[in-house]
Amino acid sequence: MRAPILVPQRARVRRWFRQAAMGRAAGAASASLGATMAAAAAPRRRVLILVENLPVPLDRRVWLEATALVAEGYEVSVICPRGRGWMAPFEERDGVFIYRYPEPPEAHRGAFSYAREYLHALWHSARLARRVWRERGGFDVIQGCNPPDLLFLIALMFRHRGVRFLFDHHDVSPELFEAKFGRKGPLHRAMLLCERLSFAVASVSIATNESFRQIAMERGRMAAEDVFVVRSAPLVEAFRPRPVDPAVRQGAASVLGYVGVIGQQEGMDLLVAAVAELVAAGRDVRAVVVGFGPQLPAVRRDVAARGLAARFTFSGALYGEELLRVLSSCDIGLSPDPKNAMNDISTMNKVMEYMALELPVVQFDLTEGRASAGEAALYAKANDPKDFAAKIGWLIDHPEAARAMGQLGRRRVSEALSWAHSTPQLLAAYRRIFEKR
Repeated sequence: MRAPILVPQRARVRRWFRQAAMGRAAGAASASLGATMAAAAAPRRRVLILVENLPVPLDRRVWLEATALVAEGYEVSVICPRGRGWMAPFEERDGVFIYRYPEPPEAHRGAFSYAREYLHALWHSARLARRVWRERGGFDVIQGCNPPDLLFLIALMFRHRGVRFLFDHHDVSPELFEAKFGRKGPLHRAMLLCERLSFAVASVSIATNESFRQIAMERGRMAAEDVFVVRSAPLVEAFRPRPVDPAVRQGAASVLGYVGVIGQQEGMDLLVAAVAELVAAGRDVRAVVVGFGPQLPAVRRDVAARGLAARFTFSGALYGEELLRVLSSCDIGLSPDPKNAMNDISTMNKVMEYMALELPVVQFDLTEGRASAGEAALYAKANDPKDFAAKIGWLIDHPEAARAMGQLGRRRVSEALSWAHSTPQLLAAYRRIFEKR
Protein backbone atom coordinates (compact mmCIF):
# COMPACT_ATOMS: atom_id res chain seq x y z
CA MET A 1 0.00 0.00 0.00
CA ARG A 2 1.24 3.42 -1.04
CA ALA A 3 1.94 5.65 1.92
CA PRO A 4 -0.33 8.72 2.17
CA ILE A 5 1.05 12.07 1.05
CA LEU A 6 1.13 14.39 3.98
CA VAL A 7 0.35 18.08 3.18
CA PRO A 8 1.53 20.55 5.78
CA GLN A 9 -1.37 22.28 7.60
CA ARG A 10 -0.35 25.77 6.40
CA ALA A 11 -0.37 24.68 2.74
CA ARG A 12 -3.89 23.23 3.16
CA VAL A 13 -5.17 26.53 4.55
CA ARG A 14 -3.64 28.56 1.69
CA ARG A 15 -5.21 26.25 -0.90
CA TRP A 16 -8.64 26.53 0.78
CA PHE A 17 -8.50 30.36 0.71
CA ARG A 18 -7.48 30.36 -2.99
CA GLN A 19 -10.42 28.12 -3.89
CA ALA A 20 -12.86 30.21 -1.85
CA ALA A 21 -11.66 33.43 -3.48
CA MET A 22 -12.02 31.91 -6.96
CA GLY A 23 -15.55 30.84 -6.10
CA ARG A 24 -16.51 34.31 -4.87
CA ALA A 25 -15.08 35.93 -8.01
CA ALA A 26 -16.95 33.53 -10.24
CA GLY A 27 -20.15 34.14 -8.28
CA ALA A 28 -19.73 37.93 -8.45
CA ALA A 29 -19.08 37.79 -12.20
CA SER A 30 -22.16 35.62 -12.67
CA ALA A 31 -24.30 37.97 -10.57
CA SER A 32 -23.00 41.02 -12.47
CA LEU A 33 -23.73 39.37 -15.81
CA GLY A 34 -27.19 38.40 -14.58
CA ALA A 35 -27.94 41.96 -13.43
CA THR A 36 -26.74 43.35 -16.77
CA MET A 37 -28.89 40.91 -18.71
CA ALA A 38 -31.90 41.66 -16.49
CA ALA A 39 -31.44 45.41 -16.98
CA ALA A 40 -31.15 44.92 -20.74
CA ALA A 41 -34.26 42.74 -20.78
CA ALA A 42 -36.32 45.10 -18.58
CA PRO A 43 -38.70 47.24 -20.65
CA ARG A 44 -38.22 50.99 -20.67
CA ARG A 45 -40.65 52.93 -18.56
CA ARG A 46 -43.09 54.63 -20.92
CA VAL A 47 -44.88 57.93 -20.39
CA LEU A 48 -47.67 59.61 -22.33
CA ILE A 49 -48.06 63.38 -21.73
CA LEU A 50 -51.34 65.10 -22.61
CA VAL A 51 -51.46 68.88 -23.07
CA GLU A 52 -54.24 71.02 -24.56
CA ASN A 53 -53.04 74.58 -24.01
CA LEU A 54 -50.17 74.87 -26.50
CA PRO A 55 -48.31 72.77 -29.06
CA VAL A 56 -45.09 71.08 -28.02
CA PRO A 57 -42.24 72.08 -27.99
CA LEU A 58 -43.70 75.60 -27.80
CA ASP A 59 -45.05 74.81 -24.32
CA ARG A 60 -41.72 75.29 -22.55
CA ARG A 61 -42.65 73.57 -19.27
CA VAL A 62 -43.96 70.43 -20.96
CA TRP A 63 -40.97 70.31 -23.31
CA LEU A 64 -38.49 70.56 -20.43
CA GLU A 65 -40.37 67.82 -18.58
CA ALA A 66 -40.40 65.53 -21.62
CA THR A 67 -36.70 65.96 -22.42
CA ALA A 68 -35.71 65.54 -18.76
CA LEU A 69 -37.56 62.20 -18.68
CA VAL A 70 -35.93 61.07 -21.94
CA ALA A 71 -32.50 61.93 -20.51
CA GLU A 72 -33.34 59.71 -17.52
CA GLY A 73 -34.14 56.74 -19.81
CA TYR A 74 -37.92 57.01 -20.11
CA GLU A 75 -39.71 56.60 -23.43
CA VAL A 76 -41.90 59.70 -23.80
CA SER A 77 -44.79 60.43 -26.16
CA VAL A 78 -46.74 63.72 -26.17
CA ILE A 79 -50.22 64.48 -27.50
CA CYS A 80 -50.94 68.17 -28.10
CA PRO A 81 -52.69 70.52 -30.52
CA ARG A 82 -51.17 71.93 -33.70
CA GLY A 83 -50.65 75.67 -34.10
CA ARG A 84 -48.19 78.56 -33.93
CA GLY A 85 -46.05 77.04 -36.70
CA TRP A 86 -46.03 73.52 -35.25
CA MET A 87 -48.29 71.84 -37.77
CA ALA A 88 -46.79 68.38 -38.40
CA PRO A 89 -49.25 65.68 -37.21
CA PHE A 90 -46.31 63.57 -36.02
CA GLU A 91 -42.61 64.05 -35.44
CA GLU A 92 -39.82 62.68 -33.32
CA ARG A 93 -37.75 65.48 -31.80
CA ASP A 94 -34.85 64.95 -29.38
CA GLY A 95 -36.13 61.47 -28.60
CA VAL A 96 -39.70 62.63 -27.85
CA PHE A 97 -42.55 61.24 -30.00
CA ILE A 98 -45.00 64.10 -30.64
CA TYR A 99 -48.54 63.48 -31.91
CA ARG A 100 -50.54 66.59 -32.82
CA TYR A 101 -54.25 66.98 -33.50
CA PRO A 102 -56.05 69.79 -35.40
CA GLU A 103 -56.00 73.09 -33.55
CA PRO A 104 -59.18 73.44 -31.47
CA PRO A 105 -61.46 76.46 -31.75
CA GLU A 106 -60.24 78.74 -28.94
CA ALA A 107 -62.84 79.63 -26.34
CA HIS A 108 -63.10 83.33 -25.48
CA ARG A 109 -66.37 83.51 -23.58
CA GLY A 110 -69.43 81.47 -22.65
CA ALA A 111 -69.94 77.90 -21.53
CA PHE A 112 -70.68 76.63 -25.04
CA SER A 113 -67.39 77.82 -26.51
CA TYR A 114 -65.38 76.23 -23.68
CA ALA A 115 -67.33 72.97 -23.99
CA ARG A 116 -66.64 72.90 -27.73
CA GLU A 117 -62.90 73.53 -27.28
CA TYR A 118 -62.47 70.94 -24.53
CA LEU A 119 -64.59 68.23 -26.16
CA HIS A 120 -62.57 68.68 -29.36
CA ALA A 121 -59.33 68.24 -27.39
CA LEU A 122 -60.64 65.22 -25.44
CA TRP A 123 -61.88 63.38 -28.52
CA HIS A 124 -58.62 63.82 -30.40
CA SER A 125 -56.51 63.05 -27.33
CA ALA A 126 -58.40 59.80 -26.77
CA ARG A 127 -58.04 58.87 -30.44
CA LEU A 128 -54.32 59.53 -30.46
CA ALA A 129 -53.78 57.80 -27.10
CA ARG A 130 -55.12 54.58 -28.66
CA ARG A 131 -52.74 55.12 -31.57
CA VAL A 132 -49.78 55.64 -29.22
CA TRP A 133 -50.72 52.45 -27.39
CA ARG A 134 -50.62 50.49 -30.68
CA GLU A 135 -47.51 52.09 -32.16
CA ARG A 136 -45.34 52.42 -29.07
CA GLY A 137 -46.36 49.18 -27.38
CA GLY A 138 -48.31 50.83 -24.58
CA PHE A 139 -47.41 53.20 -21.73
CA ASP A 140 -47.17 52.98 -17.97
CA VAL A 141 -48.14 56.52 -16.92
CA ILE A 142 -50.36 59.23 -18.35
CA GLN A 143 -49.30 62.73 -17.31
CA GLY A 144 -52.23 65.10 -17.78
CA CYS A 145 -51.40 68.82 -17.95
CA ASN A 146 -54.44 70.96 -17.22
CA PRO A 147 -56.45 72.89 -18.33
CA PRO A 148 -58.91 71.33 -18.81
CA ASP A 149 -59.45 69.34 -15.63
CA LEU A 150 -60.94 66.53 -17.72
CA LEU A 151 -57.84 64.62 -18.79
CA PHE A 152 -58.43 62.10 -16.01
CA LEU A 153 -61.16 60.67 -18.28
CA ILE A 154 -58.52 59.48 -20.73
CA ALA A 155 -56.49 58.02 -17.87
CA LEU A 156 -59.58 56.04 -16.82
CA MET A 157 -59.77 54.53 -20.33
CA PHE A 158 -56.44 52.79 -19.69
CA ARG A 159 -56.71 52.11 -15.97
CA HIS A 160 -57.70 48.48 -16.48
CA ARG A 161 -54.34 48.02 -18.24
CA GLY A 162 -52.47 49.12 -15.13
CA VAL A 163 -51.75 52.68 -16.37
CA ARG A 164 -51.34 55.28 -13.59
CA PHE A 165 -52.31 58.96 -13.78
CA LEU A 166 -49.98 61.84 -12.83
CA PHE A 167 -51.80 65.17 -12.60
CA ASP A 168 -49.60 68.08 -13.72
CA HIS A 169 -51.47 70.98 -12.14
CA HIS A 170 -50.71 74.03 -14.31
CA ASP A 171 -53.75 76.23 -13.63
CA VAL A 172 -56.39 76.56 -10.93
CA SER A 173 -59.41 76.27 -13.20
CA PRO A 174 -62.09 77.33 -10.66
CA GLU A 175 -60.15 80.53 -9.86
CA LEU A 176 -59.52 81.08 -13.59
CA PHE A 177 -63.27 80.92 -14.22
CA GLU A 178 -63.89 83.40 -11.43
CA ALA A 179 -61.21 85.78 -12.78
CA LYS A 180 -62.63 85.66 -16.31
CA PHE A 181 -66.32 85.93 -15.53
CA GLY A 182 -66.39 87.65 -12.15
CA ARG A 183 -68.78 85.15 -10.60
CA LYS A 184 -69.04 81.61 -9.27
CA GLY A 185 -72.33 79.72 -9.67
CA PRO A 186 -73.04 76.24 -11.13
CA LEU A 187 -70.17 76.22 -13.64
CA HIS A 188 -67.69 77.19 -10.93
CA ARG A 189 -68.96 74.29 -8.81
CA ALA A 190 -68.62 71.96 -11.81
CA MET A 191 -64.99 73.01 -12.19
CA LEU A 192 -64.33 72.33 -8.52
CA LEU A 193 -65.77 68.85 -9.04
CA CYS A 194 -63.59 68.19 -12.10
CA GLU A 195 -60.54 69.37 -10.19
CA ARG A 196 -61.41 67.07 -7.29
CA LEU A 197 -61.86 64.10 -9.65
CA SER A 198 -58.50 64.83 -11.29
CA PHE A 199 -56.79 64.56 -7.92
CA ALA A 200 -58.85 61.51 -6.94
CA VAL A 201 -57.79 59.56 -10.06
CA ALA A 202 -54.15 60.68 -9.78
CA SER A 203 -51.60 58.52 -7.99
CA VAL A 204 -49.22 61.48 -7.82
CA SER A 205 -49.54 65.17 -8.66
CA ILE A 206 -47.02 67.88 -9.40
CA ALA A 207 -47.61 71.53 -8.52
CA THR A 208 -46.04 74.69 -9.92
CA ASN A 209 -45.58 76.29 -6.48
CA GLU A 210 -46.36 75.89 -2.78
CA SER A 211 -49.84 77.45 -3.11
CA PHE A 212 -50.81 74.82 -5.67
CA ARG A 213 -49.35 72.13 -3.43
CA GLN A 214 -51.65 73.26 -0.62
CA ILE A 215 -54.63 73.02 -2.99
CA ALA A 216 -53.61 69.47 -3.92
CA MET A 217 -53.52 68.45 -0.26
CA GLU A 218 -56.57 70.40 0.93
CA ARG A 219 -59.08 70.53 -1.94
CA GLY A 220 -57.56 67.49 -3.65
CA ARG A 221 -57.11 65.51 -0.40
CA MET A 222 -53.82 64.09 -1.60
CA ALA A 223 -51.18 62.83 0.82
CA ALA A 224 -48.21 65.16 1.25
CA GLU A 225 -45.78 62.48 0.04
CA ASP A 226 -47.67 62.26 -3.28
CA VAL A 227 -47.40 65.97 -4.18
CA PHE A 228 -44.20 67.42 -5.65
CA VAL A 229 -43.40 71.06 -6.49
CA VAL A 230 -41.98 71.34 -10.01
CA ARG A 231 -41.56 75.03 -10.74
CA SER A 232 -41.84 76.51 -14.22
CA ALA A 233 -38.56 78.22 -15.00
CA PRO A 234 -36.25 78.76 -17.94
CA LEU A 235 -32.97 77.00 -18.56
CA VAL A 236 -30.60 79.69 -17.32
CA GLU A 237 -27.77 78.29 -19.43
CA ALA A 238 -29.68 79.25 -22.59
CA PHE A 239 -31.80 82.13 -21.24
CA ARG A 240 -29.02 84.72 -20.95
CA PRO A 241 -28.95 88.45 -21.75
CA ARG A 242 -28.09 89.35 -25.35
CA PRO A 243 -26.61 92.60 -26.72
CA VAL A 244 -29.00 95.56 -26.85
CA ASP A 245 -30.59 96.13 -30.27
CA PRO A 246 -31.14 99.86 -31.00
CA ALA A 247 -33.87 98.93 -33.49
CA VAL A 248 -35.98 97.67 -30.58
CA ARG A 249 -35.47 100.80 -28.53
CA GLN A 250 -36.22 103.23 -31.38
CA GLY A 251 -34.42 106.03 -29.56
CA ALA A 252 -36.54 105.90 -26.40
CA ALA A 253 -34.85 106.81 -23.12
CA SER A 254 -36.59 103.94 -21.27
CA VAL A 255 -38.01 100.74 -22.75
CA LEU A 256 -40.57 98.66 -20.89
CA GLY A 257 -41.03 95.00 -21.83
CA TYR A 258 -44.01 92.68 -21.61
CA VAL A 259 -44.07 89.05 -22.75
CA GLY A 260 -46.94 86.62 -22.41
CA VAL A 261 -50.53 85.90 -23.29
CA ILE A 262 -52.71 88.91 -24.09
CA GLY A 263 -55.93 87.78 -22.48
CA GLN A 264 -58.72 89.03 -20.30
CA GLN A 265 -57.05 88.27 -16.97
CA GLU A 266 -53.51 89.48 -17.80
CA GLY A 267 -54.13 93.13 -16.88
CA MET A 268 -53.16 94.70 -20.20
CA ASP A 269 -55.63 97.53 -19.60
CA LEU A 270 -53.69 98.36 -16.42
CA LEU A 271 -50.40 98.31 -18.34
CA VAL A 272 -51.74 100.73 -20.96
CA ALA A 273 -53.12 103.02 -18.25
CA ALA A 274 -49.74 103.01 -16.47
CA VAL A 275 -47.90 103.96 -19.67
CA ALA A 276 -50.43 106.76 -20.18
CA GLU A 277 -49.57 108.07 -16.69
CA LEU A 278 -45.85 108.03 -17.50
CA VAL A 279 -46.33 109.84 -20.81
CA ALA A 280 -48.56 112.44 -19.14
CA ALA A 281 -45.72 113.02 -16.63
CA GLY A 282 -43.32 113.76 -19.48
CA ARG A 283 -41.46 110.43 -19.46
CA ASP A 284 -39.79 109.31 -22.70
CA VAL A 285 -40.87 105.66 -22.61
CA ARG A 286 -41.67 102.95 -25.13
CA ALA A 287 -43.56 99.74 -24.30
CA VAL A 288 -42.69 96.61 -26.27
CA VAL A 289 -45.43 93.96 -26.09
CA VAL A 290 -44.45 90.42 -27.09
CA GLY A 291 -47.21 87.84 -27.32
CA PHE A 292 -50.58 86.87 -28.70
CA GLY A 293 -54.08 86.32 -27.38
CA PRO A 294 -57.77 87.09 -27.79
CA GLN A 295 -57.55 90.57 -26.23
CA LEU A 296 -54.88 91.90 -28.59
CA PRO A 297 -57.34 93.83 -30.82
CA ALA A 298 -58.94 95.43 -27.75
CA VAL A 299 -55.53 96.42 -26.37
CA ARG A 300 -54.56 97.99 -29.71
CA ARG A 301 -57.82 99.98 -29.72
CA ASP A 302 -57.17 101.17 -26.16
CA VAL A 303 -53.64 102.30 -27.09
CA ALA A 304 -54.94 104.17 -30.17
CA ALA A 305 -57.80 105.80 -28.22
CA ARG A 306 -55.31 107.19 -25.69
CA GLY A 307 -53.05 108.57 -28.43
CA LEU A 308 -50.22 106.21 -27.47
CA ALA A 309 -49.68 104.38 -30.76
CA ALA A 310 -46.23 105.96 -31.19
CA ARG A 311 -45.24 104.68 -27.72
CA PHE A 312 -46.08 101.01 -28.27
CA THR A 313 -44.55 98.22 -30.32
CA PHE A 314 -46.58 95.03 -30.79
CA SER A 315 -44.16 92.38 -32.01
CA GLY A 316 -46.46 89.37 -31.98
CA ALA A 317 -45.22 86.04 -30.67
CA LEU A 318 -41.44 85.63 -30.59
CA TYR A 319 -39.36 82.60 -29.69
CA GLY A 320 -35.74 81.63 -29.18
CA GLU A 321 -33.08 84.17 -30.12
CA GLU A 322 -35.65 86.71 -31.34
CA LEU A 323 -37.35 86.76 -27.95
CA LEU A 324 -34.02 87.09 -26.13
CA ARG A 325 -32.90 89.90 -28.44
CA VAL A 326 -36.06 91.95 -27.83
CA LEU A 327 -36.30 91.43 -24.06
CA SER A 328 -32.57 92.09 -23.60
CA SER A 329 -33.11 95.50 -25.23
CA CYS A 330 -35.62 96.49 -22.51
CA ASP A 331 -34.85 98.21 -19.22
CA ILE A 332 -37.74 97.00 -17.04
CA GLY A 333 -39.97 93.91 -17.16
CA LEU A 334 -43.69 94.47 -16.55
CA SER A 335 -46.09 91.96 -15.02
CA PRO A 336 -49.45 93.77 -14.80
CA ASP A 337 -51.51 90.71 -13.81
CA PRO A 338 -54.16 92.09 -11.45
CA LYS A 339 -54.64 90.75 -7.93
CA ASN A 340 -57.44 88.20 -7.94
CA ALA A 341 -58.07 84.70 -6.63
CA MET A 342 -56.19 83.09 -9.52
CA ASN A 343 -53.24 85.41 -10.07
CA ASP A 344 -52.46 85.70 -6.37
CA ILE A 345 -51.47 82.02 -6.19
CA SER A 346 -50.01 81.61 -9.70
CA THR A 347 -46.36 81.71 -10.72
CA MET A 348 -45.95 83.99 -13.76
CA ASN A 349 -43.50 82.65 -16.34
CA LYS A 350 -42.81 86.17 -17.54
CA VAL A 351 -41.43 87.17 -14.15
CA MET A 352 -38.99 84.26 -14.18
CA GLU A 353 -37.88 85.21 -17.70
CA TYR A 354 -37.33 88.87 -16.81
CA MET A 355 -35.25 87.83 -13.82
CA ALA A 356 -33.16 85.41 -15.90
CA LEU A 357 -32.39 88.32 -18.28
CA GLU A 358 -31.42 90.66 -15.41
CA LEU A 359 -34.44 92.95 -15.82
CA PRO A 360 -35.87 94.56 -12.67
CA VAL A 361 -39.56 93.79 -12.40
CA VAL A 362 -42.66 95.82 -11.58
CA GLN A 363 -45.75 93.85 -10.60
CA PHE A 364 -48.74 94.07 -8.31
CA ASP A 365 -48.29 92.61 -4.84
CA LEU A 366 -49.26 88.96 -5.39
CA THR A 367 -48.42 86.14 -2.98
CA GLU A 368 -46.60 83.91 -5.45
CA GLY A 369 -45.25 86.88 -7.40
CA ARG A 370 -43.42 87.99 -4.27
CA ALA A 371 -42.33 84.41 -3.56
CA SER A 372 -40.73 84.26 -7.02
CA ALA A 373 -39.11 87.69 -7.33
CA GLY A 374 -38.34 88.68 -3.75
CA GLU A 375 -36.25 91.88 -3.77
CA ALA A 376 -35.77 91.71 -7.56
CA ALA A 377 -39.14 93.47 -8.04
CA LEU A 378 -41.10 96.50 -6.91
CA TYR A 379 -44.70 95.86 -5.88
CA ALA A 380 -47.53 98.26 -6.69
CA LYS A 381 -50.79 98.56 -4.80
CA ALA A 382 -53.36 96.05 -5.97
CA ASN A 383 -54.72 96.91 -9.43
CA ASP A 384 -53.67 100.59 -9.18
CA PRO A 385 -52.17 101.77 -12.51
CA LYS A 386 -51.00 105.08 -10.99
CA ASP A 387 -48.94 103.30 -8.37
CA PHE A 388 -47.72 100.86 -11.03
CA ALA A 389 -46.51 103.86 -13.06
CA ALA A 390 -44.90 105.35 -9.95
CA LYS A 391 -42.89 102.18 -9.38
CA ILE A 392 -41.70 102.23 -13.00
CA GLY A 393 -40.76 105.89 -12.59
CA TRP A 394 -38.72 105.11 -9.47
CA LEU A 395 -36.68 102.50 -11.37
CA ILE A 396 -36.11 104.95 -14.23
CA ASP A 397 -34.85 107.58 -11.75
CA HIS A 398 -32.59 105.09 -9.91
CA PRO A 399 -30.69 103.20 -12.64
CA GLU A 400 -28.03 101.82 -10.31
CA ALA A 401 -30.63 100.34 -7.96
CA ALA A 402 -32.52 98.97 -10.97
CA ARG A 403 -29.35 97.33 -12.28
CA ALA A 404 -28.64 95.77 -8.88
CA MET A 405 -32.19 94.40 -8.71
CA GLY A 406 -31.75 92.84 -12.16
CA GLN A 407 -28.51 91.16 -11.12
CA LEU A 408 -30.14 89.91 -7.93
CA GLY A 409 -32.98 88.43 -9.99
CA ARG A 410 -30.55 86.53 -12.21
CA ARG A 411 -28.75 85.13 -9.16
CA ARG A 412 -32.05 84.18 -7.56
CA VAL A 413 -33.12 82.19 -10.61
CA SER A 414 -29.71 80.55 -11.02
CA GLU A 415 -29.31 79.56 -7.38
CA ALA A 416 -32.83 78.51 -6.43
CA LEU A 417 -35.51 78.71 -9.12
CA SER A 418 -34.09 77.53 -12.46
CA TRP A 419 -35.20 74.36 -14.22
CA ALA A 420 -32.08 72.58 -12.93
CA HIS A 421 -33.64 72.80 -9.45
CA SER A 422 -36.99 71.44 -10.67
CA THR A 423 -35.69 68.38 -12.54
CA PRO A 424 -34.91 66.36 -9.35
CA GLN A 425 -38.45 66.96 -8.12
CA LEU A 426 -39.92 65.79 -11.43
CA LEU A 427 -37.85 62.61 -11.33
CA ALA A 428 -38.80 62.05 -7.68
CA ALA A 429 -42.48 62.28 -8.63
CA TYR A 430 -41.97 59.58 -11.25
CA ARG A 431 -40.06 57.35 -8.86
CA ARG A 432 -42.95 57.70 -6.46
CA ILE A 433 -45.60 56.76 -9.02
CA PHE A 434 -43.67 53.64 -10.03
CA GLU A 435 -43.18 52.70 -6.37
CA LYS A 436 -46.97 52.76 -6.00
CA ARG A 437 -47.68 50.52 -8.99
